[in-house]
Amino acid sequence: MKIVVFGLSISSSWGNGHATLWRGLCRALGSRGHEVVFFERDVSWYADSRDGTEFPGCDVRLYSDWDTVLPSARAELREADAAFVTSYCPDGVAASEAVLESKARIRGFYDLDTPVTLSRLNAGQTVEYLPPEGLSGFDVVLSYTGGRALDQLRTHLHARKVAPLYGSVDPDVHRPAPPEADFAGDLSYLGTWAADRQSGVERFLIGPARHRPEMKFIIGGAQYPKDFPWTSNIWFVRHLPPGLHPAFYSSSRLTLNVTREAMADMGFCPSGRLFEAAACGVPIVSDWWEGLDTFYTPDTEILVCRDSEDVLAALDRSDSELMAIAIRARERTLAEHTAAKRAQELEDILESTFNSGRKEELCGA
Repeated sequence: MKIVVFGLSISSSWGNGHATLWRGLCRALGSRGHEVVFFERDVSWYADSRDGTEFPGCDVRLYSDWDTVLPSARAELREADAAFVTSYCPDGVAASEAVLESKARIRGFYDLDTPVTLSRLNAGQTVEYLPPEGLSGFDVVLSYTGGRALDQLRTHLHARKVAPLYGSVDPDVHRPAPPEADFAGDLSYLGTWAADRQSGVERFLIGPARHRPEMKFIIGGAQYPKDFPWTSNIWFVRHLPPGLHPAFYSSSRLTLNVTREAMADMGFCPSGRLFEAAACGVPIVSDWWEGLDTFYTPDTEILVCRDSEDVLAALDRSDSELMAIAIRARERTLAEHTAAKRAQELEDILESTFNSGRKEELCGA
């Protein structure tokens, strides 16, 4: 198949989780014989932090403005088997119009930020990347989030066919790595700063850091404010490109996952960092959200924290206990949460969508 995507970014992972997911998914699709063309608006904040140079399985088209790239986009759409617009695409409305007017066999929308989309709609806010008429024109709507989010996409945005396509990990990129002294610590946390995640970071990392001054805690990420409540035993590493994630994870005894508030409230929305850390063979302690136990088994493959005391208890576990949890989580990840697995799931979704469309045509005839 030829798949055309109009997305947020694949060239830079700075401040977003889209790029890493697309790199792994495109590589997996390419290895299965498919071709992906990815249109990305060339914006300064990604250009200044561009950490992707080669994209196996994907032809990346950077463009400066929509009017200039539209002829090229239409040419690619004429040959497309499937075409998708994603959430936070800077030209989401115009790209959706081009996709829906095209002759692509399957026209879809992929919301990688479903909880944010729905929470903004529920608050009466305009969601700039959505078509004014909602998602009813698309043949299929993919969602990074499962559970009740799928029903809300139908009721709130009139999606006709919805299917979850969760995050994933490329095990060729994220795998156990030799630890590095610059990243060494007892507990690590990797994530872009977000206001609706701050209370969790304070409860699950800053609180334990204050209780254990003899331990070393480390945070990696972008956009952290000057007034962040640092302690003397918390080290900070600025934005890390995906190539350094394995060393970052592998350098700590335990790593923390904190979910954004909207995603935790919606449930069934695993962060890609969860799969990355597990693939690197690092034990994970995570906040709880509905559906977590469908991806990893608590206490067996992942540790769950509801307060600072739970994190401290996790830190007090022996190295052998933590390693056993990490090994089981990595095995589960390689079996169920790889980019290759998601590529196969996407193939199945597209085949099902195409076949159901053919049935509708025959019935209408």
